[in-house]
Amino acid sequence: PVFTNVLLADEINRTPAKTQAALLEAMEEKQVTIQGETFLLPDLFFVAATQNPIEYEGTYPLPEAQQDRFMMKLIVDFPNLEAETQVLTNVINEAKTGQMPVSLLTEASLSQVKKDVKGVEIKDSVKQYIVEIIRKTREQEAVQYGASTRAAIAIAKTAQAWAYLAGRDYVTPDDVKQVVRPCLRHRILLSPYAEVEGTDVDNIIASIVGTIPVPR
Repeated sequence: PVFTNVLLADEINRTPAKTQAALLEAMEEKQVTIQGETFLLPDLFFVAATQNPIEYEGTYPLPEAQQDRFMMKLIVDFPNLEAETQVLTNVINEAKTGQMPVSLLTEASLSQVKKDVKGVEIKDSVKQYIVEIIRKTREQEAVQYGASTRAAIAIAKTAQAWAYLAGRDYVTPDDVKQVVRPCLRHRILLSPYAEVEGTDVDNIIASIVGTIPVPR
């Protein structure tokens, strides 16, 4: 099942450590090794994973190294009334008609989008802004381990995509601010004291961003 374009790892924290390690190789090196033989994965290879934040029995917490491989961590809350009603309507209508989801993108068109996003400009001042944010995470008393250089890369790439979706060919500091929390929240390890105090990592990130001068 790994040989695909989109891999959904449902409830990844219920996956044993050995399987998690195999997924780590696939995500980082775009290849898998089976009985000593290495197989390359498709150029368009994307991993999305879910985990239940409430249930802990029978789970295997993801190592920091593997969490760092994920570009973003999105927190999905309960939908509002309108959205939840729409979900129910969609499921009922699909059950009546038997219609399957329709593909909206081809592999070729997605490859072109990927190429276009890479072409979105990031000025040196914005790059420095990103790095200053990352370095500041390592200086916080409430943080045991700050973000790695990989986090800076994730913020830059995600900001490029955000700017592209906004119809621009350049990244602004506001683009960085939009993506910084989902890019960092799983890469910052709080100190034991901060965890006991119930410190919210998103608040720490917001505080850090607020202390750094915005490039003009």
